[in-house]
Amino acid sequence: MIERELNFSGSKPLLYLVATPIGNLSEFPPRAVITLRQMDFVACEDTRNSGLLLKRFGIDKPLISCHEHNEEASSEKIISLLQEGKKVAYMSDAGYPVVSDPGERLVKKCVALGYKVAVINGPSAGICALVGSGLPADHFYFEGFLPSKPSARDREIEELKARKETIVFYESPHRIEETLKALASSLGPRKAVLARELTKAHEEYIRGSLAELASLDPKTLIGEMVLVVEGDEGETLPISDGDVRKLLLEKLKTLRSKEAIAAVSQENAVPKNRVYAIYLTLK
Repeated sequence: MIERELNFSGSKPLLYLVATPIGNLSEFPPRAVITLRQMDFVACEDTRNSGLLLKRFGIDKPLISCHEHNEEASSEKIISLLQEGKKVAYMSDAGYPVVSDPGERLVKKCVALGYKVAVINGPSAGICALVGSGLPADHFYFEGFLPSKPSARDREIEELKARKETIVFYESPHRIEETLKALASSLGPRKAVLARELTKAHEEYIRGSLAELASLDPKTLIGEMVLVVEGDEGETLPISDGDVRKLLLEKLKTLRSKEAIAAVSQENAVPKNRVYAIYLTLK
């Protein structure tokens, strides 16, 4: 038989998960402020960042560090406090805990022990970007961060290739250029939107094909980013050698041979060695 107990009544320990602003501090919801003021302890991904946020809202609580590298040990401490009847909340640096952020191991441990979990809603970079993208949002797939190793990243992208849903990625400034190039090469000329600095003064939505986004100057891509990519719209007819030849001739009017080959390959999801072989026939 399933045991049931309302979240905010009964005797079972309850862990609060608090979503935090992704940029604009005015988006910190009143319910989060009220909840945090009632806590005995606040666990957080970075005590410095969370300390500044809490200070901004006049909240002074003992802080517990709980991040990617110490989550296992910190989880045990948090669980001990909950067992003692203490009120504890956990928040990561921006957005929701657990979603591409620490907290998953803590939540799993609490659930395994039969403890309750309550989520204090707030901003989400992924949902914010999806809604503002103009791409279909009735069905979407949240990928988050791709693997950092190129071979693992490329395998992951291949697995995503056939998804019909709009795909949402998270990415950092130092990886965005390579990620865009890899996606353009594998997924072809799909529509995409790169949303950066969400909710901040320099918020920007950049719309275009994956190849167009991949050609942007990486120095202009500052801040944490969300990339929204349209899903697979069905089978496309294979591009012929004649079509590749025409595209190459057009590109060669303005680009050097190496750049023209790379552009045709990326923009049309054609293997670079095939484009190069066709290029050789032009001579």
